[in-house]
Amino acid sequence: MLFDSSVPVALTIAGSDSGGGAGIQADLKTFAFHCVHGASALTCVTSQNTQEVTRIDPLSELAVIAQIETVVSDLSVQATKTGMLLNQEIIKAVALLWPTLSLNNLVVDPVMVSRTGVQLINDDAVACLRDSLMPMAAIVTPNRYEAQLLSGSEINTLDDMQTAARSLHQLGASAVLVKGGAMTGSLRGVDVWFDGKELLTLKTSLVETSNTHGTGCTLSSAIAANLALGKKPLEAVRLAKDYVTTALKYALDIGGGSGPVGHFFPLLLS
Repeated sequence: MLFDSSVPVALTIAGSDSGGGAGIQADLKTFAFHCVHGASALTCVTSQNTQEVTRIDPLSELAVIAQIETVVSDLSVQATKTGMLLNQEIIKAVALLWPTLSLNNLVVDPVMVSRTGVQLINDDAVACLRDSLMPMAAIVTPNRYEAQLLSGSEINTLDDMQTAARSLHQLGASAVLVKGGAMTGSLRGVDVWFDGKELLTLKTSLVETSNTHGTGCTLSSAIAANLALGKKPLEAVRLAKDYVTTALKYALDIGGGSGPVGHFFPLLLS
């Protein structure tokens, strides 16, 4: 059977999560849910489960670039998302390659600080992502701590989130979604959108669960999938938030730690 060229294609550039809840694995599940063909470029291999990460092995920047170029040379990619790029060398290589690919719809999930506030990449890599990759993004999706690190200001209130969104937009991204999953009280789960014109507060129903592994990866890949399907950026974000909210309602209580969201929740309902 010949490949149906009408099927949208989305590319994820991210790390592997051996536990299957985040990273490349979450991205490809999310693409599949949206009936989008998922292609991938692996940046690193992590050894992890629901409780811990025991090892991270990076790929070389040449290996990452080879994967991207090979995919793009054959497949018509409608949207791309980046996740864990891990180090300055990979970030710089991707940023240098991107303008040569004639692609649109880049979603940058910074993946530099965890939802608990632990910095995952060094300061040089943070600066490289901020200065070289973010300006090319259609949408950038930092969590509270990533937005703090990128904007250089504390985020404790809705006004702080809005100020950070404006500040990050000035770095060059077409639109910014500051995520509120790590906020407290009434702001938990509240996101702020700014595209240079509209400053919006986006909120869906709050789901009480400890099984939230992979929510950031899932949100950004759902945004990319909807962009690949031809949705406008704000609509893509709203649809992605709805998808993640439902996936959280059917999160998987597996392992001894934080389980993953239920990417394939329709199967759980059947």
